[in-house]
Amino acid sequence: MARATVTMEVGNDGVAVIAISNPPVNALAIPIIAGLKEKFDEATRRNDVRAIVLTGKGGRFSGGFDINVFEKVHKTGDVSLMPDVSVDLVVNVIEDSKKPIVAAIEGLALGGGLELAMGCHARVSAPRAQLGLPELSLGIIPGFGGTQRLPRLIGLSKAVEMMLSSKPILSEEGKKLGLIDSIVSSEELLKVSRLWALGIAERRKPWLRSLHRTDKIGSLSEARDILKVARQKARKTAPNMPQHQVCLEVIEDGIVHGGYSGVLKEARDFKKLVLSDTSKGLVHVFFAQRATSKVPKVTDIGLKPRPIKKVAIIGGGLMGSGIATAFILSNISVVLKEINNEYLLKGRKMIEANVQVLVSKGKLPRDKADKALSLLKGVLDYTEFRDVDMVIEAVIENISLKQTIFSEIEKACPSHCILASNTSTIDLRLVGEKTSSQDRILGAHFFSPAHVMPLLEIVRTEKTSPQVILDLMTVGKIIKKVPVVVGNCTGFAVNRTFFPYSQGAHILVNLGVDVFRIDRVITKFGLPLGPFQLQDLAGYGVFISTSKEFINAFPERTFKSPLIELLVQSGRNGKNNGKGYYIYEKGSQPKPDLTILPIIEESRQLTNIMPGKKPISVTDQEIVEMILFPVVNEACRVLEEGIVVRASDLDIASVLGMSFPSYRGGIVCWADMVGPRHVYSSLKKWSEAYGDFFKPSRYLEERATKGISLVRTLGRTTLLLIVTLFPRFDDCECLSDGESGGKEPVGVKKTTAVSKNRTRDLRRRSGGGRGGRELHPVGGTYPLAEQGVADSLLCAFLGKPEAFDEMPDGEAKTELQGRCRGGRGGRELHPVGGTEPLAEQGVADSLLGAFLADLKAFDEMPEPEDTASWAEAEAGAGAE
Repeated sequence: MARATVTMEVGNDGVAVIAISNPPVNALAIPIIAGLKEKFDEATRRNDVRAIVLTGKGGRFSGGFDINVFEKVHKTGDVSLMPDVSVDLVVNVIEDSKKPIVAAIEGLALGGGLELAMGCHARVSAPRAQLGLPELSLGIIPGFGGTQRLPRLIGLSKAVEMMLSSKPILSEEGKKLGLIDSIVSSEELLKVSRLWALGIAERRKPWLRSLHRTDKIGSLSEARDILKVARQKARKTAPNMPQHQVCLEVIEDGIVHGGYSGVLKEARDFKKLVLSDTSKGLVHVFFAQRATSKVPKVTDIGLKPRPIKKVAIIGGGLMGSGIATAFILSNISVVLKEINNEYLLKGRKMIEANVQVLVSKGKLPRDKADKALSLLKGVLDYTEFRDVDMVIEAVIENISLKQTIFSEIEKACPSHCILASNTSTIDLRLVGEKTSSQDRILGAHFFSPAHVMPLLEIVRTEKTSPQVILDLMTVGKIIKKVPVVVGNCTGFAVNRTFFPYSQGAHILVNLGVDVFRIDRVITKFGLPLGPFQLQDLAGYGVFISTSKEFINAFPERTFKSPLIELLVQSGRNGKNNGKGYYIYEKGSQPKPDLTILPIIEESRQLTNIMPGKKPISVTDQEIVEMILFPVVNEACRVLEEGIVVRASDLDIASVLGMSFPSYRGGIVCWADMVGPRHVYSSLKKWSEAYGDFFKPSRYLEERATKGISLVRTLGRTTLLLIVTLFPRFDDCECLSDGESGGKEPVGVKKTTAVSKNRTRDLRRRSGGGRGGRELHPVGGTYPLAEQGVADSLLCAFLGKPEAFDEMPDGEAKTELQGRCRGGRGGRELHPVGGTEPLAEQGVADSLLGAFLADLKAFDEMPEPEDTASWAEAEAGAGAE
């Protein structure tokens, strides 16, 4: 990885070019900020420097402040990790410099990058550079003076719009607004910028300090009117996000009391917002989305994605037509198969309508729309399937129908073709049960509307090839989706996690809570629709069929509400026929239908769960918690079963697939901020009052009672082991403590049997292969792997006896099997060539801890007198 550096070159013309280099986007990491201060100080001191140009290497100015620092602040709570850039660098060093400074912008200048440029005395840009202040999308405000300088450069109204929307503009618009002084070609950028800087030094061009300007602000009354309108709009569009109101307050402070006062308030409020739950949630989502591209044993084993040039889609209904739209818009040919011409024509019309909406909104030029539609071909048989690279089945949720289709496409498609199903709940092993190509079968679960919703849930079985998973991940990104790889179970990760969402709402209704109040409370929390309006939108048939799947899969924790069936019997089907919980009329907003109240009362009589036959009294917060805490509980089960690679995958999937508010960080992150102990105690209380639907999961109980975060992850080595070995961990619960539902290997236990020499020996034995974690045998000098037992030794300790199958038969295997008996749940290890358990030598737990990169496990062991013998090995191992 390239090192983050700031360089300075002084030309014969007396212009110092200071360049930021921190690929890929020249982020303003802390070393970069320190380097900028150093180079500007040097340039100011040097007599041979008359003027300065600030630029970025690699065709980019700067993408802004290093977001990794925010993550560190959130983990530690230490806001002092944030450097003081606004006053120390931008005001004192750049803007108040005695030598003129010109920003030479290419590619992008976003966030802190644009704020640095605005602190300069002029800005020259290459064409089509992106300029923006997107900080509010991370729960903060611009912190390097952007709230003060942008209004002074482009006017208050446009500046407020740019900051509150977080949307960038191009340099051409920036030139019209006054943000950019000149646009020149990339080849001429540095040359023109140098001349511009010299022109300022020689007083031929204006020397402007943007913080001191007031000419574009307007009168105080005009400014307050603009800010008043902006505040009202922000209350409607971002009611739960404090950074919008704070940003407007800081802008107003600068207008009323002067730019420097605004800069100081900005710096104070910026640091407060960095520690807010909103910032924690949005930064978590930012990193969670990027983490989805890393899947152990798929993206890290050297595979290259194969090209997907032609895709077949079976079924042209709502989902199939949406999926087809997504592919043709990304220049991938689609064969759409239906069972007759009538359905095929309907499918084509839906796809054309999807494309036309984009054209009418100005998001897609007419010629590109025509090109996309030309990539679509409708068929009634499998003839065109002979050269497709992937098939996506998108028919109704019927197991026998899907099995028939997969048997047919296996014969019709080439041997390399990926066979995918868009099923939302059905176990993929059943779908592919009648084929012999189960390594090519996986789920491609899109969310409706498929061409709009950004999530693609990739569902793998234990037989799915890593190559196939990688191919679908790659094509998912091509069609502008965020692929999240999950395991196979009823409902997979997202629908399974959220099946308690509607059930919790139905329990509340049957306990006497008003249905429309529930929807209002949930939308106020931040979801776009309440659970009952969502049921209206999806259609009752979908709700009934998916409920049956979950009731069959998890009968002990599902609630059977008769309400939907009663609504169907009364002739209602939600938005589909205009009547549900709400009345739907063309051209107007949905209106609560009070005529359903007798139907709701009938449901309450049938369920008979109201205590004393009286409605319960609950606060708005309790409504949110009684609906969403069961979702958190199911998320914990999904985590415990290893259905997702990491907790953050479930967070980003809940945001992108279920529209859980991103500023709350996703379902698991939100639960962590609320507090696992509170979630657990609430669920326990409700389970005692209302039944097993609320019963806390083991994973949640263990984490809550031990004060452990739900999203906390293990070291990389441990994580890979858990993904591989998780099904067998139940055999060794008594070994474990903490992470992964009580599955983290125990660290060192203090024991008088540990000697200083043994500490040194253990460290020496932890050197070598497997990322510096190869174990050498007790009393031995060469790695256990050379005896063919390293993996088996570890796996035996973790309760995976199948690992022995890979060992060659012989004395070593027989001897090792004999040593894996005794204490600690039958998993005590005896040393190679020894007779007493390793624990009796005080090294059993440390031996395992060393392999799992838990260097802290050594802390409780006495230090040897001379550490030189193992220093090199420890350095080679490195911290995970």
